[in-house]
Amino acid sequence: MGVSVVIPCLNEENYIKDCLDSLIENGCDIPEFEILIVDGGSMDATLDIVEGFQKKQPSIRLIENRKKKTPFALNLGIQHSRFEYILIAGAHAVYPKKYLPTLLAHFSNPGIDVIGGAIATKVKTETPKTRAIQCVLSHRFGVGNSTFRIGAGSLQIVDTVPFGLYKKKVFDVAGLYNEKLIRNHDIELSKRIGSKGFKIWLDPTLQVDYFARETFQALAHNNYGNGYWNVKTLFITRNFSSLSIRHYIPLVFIFSLILPTLFGFFVSPVFICIALASLTSYLVILLLIATKEMKTYSIKYLLLAFISLHFSYGFGSLVGLFSLVRPWK
Repeated sequence: MGVSVVIPCLNEENYIKDCLDSLIENGCDIPEFEILIVDGGSMDATLDIVEGFQKKQPSIRLIENRKKKTPFALNLGIQHSRFEYILIAGAHAVYPKKYLPTLLAHFSNPGIDVIGGAIATKVKTETPKTRAIQCVLSHRFGVGNSTFRIGAGSLQIVDTVPFGLYKKKVFDVAGLYNEKLIRNHDIELSKRIGSKGFKIWLDPTLQVDYFARETFQALAHNNYGNGYWNVKTLFITRNFSSLSIRHYIPLVFIFSLILPTLFGFFVSPVFICIALASLTSYLVILLLIATKEMKTYSIKYLLLAFISLHFSYGFGSLVGLFSLVRPWK
């Protein structure tokens, strides 16, 4: 029973050491084990760190990703993998002890084809601002019903998992990552895997430490891209179910502000009341949540973190929608 770990990588000098240390420890009790780092041209100290590991760990292989983007890296890793199970890993994560052995043990159940753990959102530097971002990225109002982020009580079937362990045959049947999707390639693949009759499971007792972005600007930039690629994903796949309902809610919210406002200017001022009602409802919910969490987190930073996440995501989706009027390149 062998495991190939695939890590897409680009400029991860602050994270790659802890990531590799945790994975190497996980591989100690696995007879056949390899780590494939697929690098997109790192310009920092990432490659020096990886080469240092290679001197001690011949199981680590470095693969060049000339196309740089994540889906290409993942597919290269899968294609170069040698073993029957493949872990899709992330350089920003630290994996708990026995993560891989525990996931492997689950495959004694023939109904499990893919399984992964939950995410414990962490920050490298703890400040009131970063802790607020940490809270928002694991809060139901921030990330919806994303089970692997908000937690679960027991082993269960889900629509997708992060850092999942896959039977290699799953990729043979469902195919590889869609290389047209710079974002959402993981979610789209999970939907495709489910459509082929495979089951994806979450073991919430396993929690992977994932290190979040630590500024509002970085948070907004990342979620703008996520929102933008939601619409692109729908356009490329021609399949509304390539994503989940939660991925479209920020766009609906933005429309609830913009469309009534436009009607208010060109049709009747009464429509502006709809936009104001939508915004007021949103802000009231935010204040209630922030007040509830005020003993642990800064109200000011919580409000800013939620607003940064939701508005950047929604506007990203809006821009993605308008971009579709241009020929696809």
